[in-house]
Amino acid sequence: MKCKLESLVLCISALGPACTRQAHEANLPNATLAAQSSMSTEENRAKSEAAIRELMDRLVKAVRAKDIDRVKSAYAPDLVAFDIVPPLQYTGAEAFMKPWRELFELYEDPVQYEVLDLSVTAGDDVAFSHSLNRLSGTMKNGHKTDMWLRYTAGYRKINGKWLIVHLQASVPADLASGKAVVDLRP
Repeated sequence: MKCKLESLVLCISALGPACTRQAHEANLPNATLAAQSSMSTEENRAKSEAAIRELMDRLVKAVRAKDIDRVKSAYAPDLVAFDIVPPLQYTGAEAFMKPWRELFELYEDPVQYEVLDLSVTAGDDVAFSHSLNRLSGTMKNGHKTDMWLRYTAGYRKINGKWLIVHLQASVPADLASGKAVVDLRP
């Protein structure tokens, strides 16, 4: 019996490290997968943020060119927009083209539009950004404008393409007078 007991102890002693090694090796691929997953998540996030920055760059160029079709291509069909001009909200990309068309009609070429301090946070299929946007130029009546807007946008990845699904453009207001304050600078 002593021999059997010693054999069992030797067997368990031999199996212990082997089992520990197997458990470690079994966990190694999971750790590697977790690291790869984390890396691919970061890579995907960086790619998404870059794609949104590219979308905003295309939008800026479209506004400067007064190209309504390219402007519209930045927005999802079911866009909800809170702009600086009435009404309180625009529902749908087509409806939101109305203030863009009116702006393009008011200004001589070129319309100056820029985005400053664009901050983008992106997930797998939703994202948001905020920035200060400048609109300036000469109106057809000769009046020169130069105005900074606060701009926040929500994005959704639709069929592999990032589109603006919500935006809020605003200017500060003087509460005492009830008037917009459009001469502030960053």
